[in-house]
Amino acid sequence: MKYMLLIYDCDSAPGPGDPGFADAAARVVAFADECRRRGVFVAGDPLRGEDTATTVSVREGRVMVTDGPFAETHEHLGGFYVLDCADLDEVLELAARCPFAEWGSIEVRPLAVGPGS
Repeated sequence: MKYMLLIYDCDSAPGPGDPGFADAAARVVAFADECRRRGVFVAGDPLRGEDTATTVSVREGRVMVTDGPFAETHEHLGGFYVLDCADLDEVLELAARCPFAEWGSIEVRPLAVGPGS
């Protein structure tokens, strides 16, 4: 089953130029490599900041485009992984191994099968 790991509030993660950034980046790469080794990695990427977001909605045939994220929130969505795991236990074990779990939190959600999938 495919699961999405939504990575929130990792502002305390070392950024480029910070002490420990190289080690943190290596740990993130090692996590992705472990997921690939297990054959569960589907996709994963960081997201740019909320200031780059655009929200699109259609109401009564009118397209509305708004700068910014859909909802005002205190939680910052910083990235995601999609993993195809055997079960919930496996994906939770991997989520706990993800370095971002130490700097923020990871929401795990199963993907639903949609039309055309």
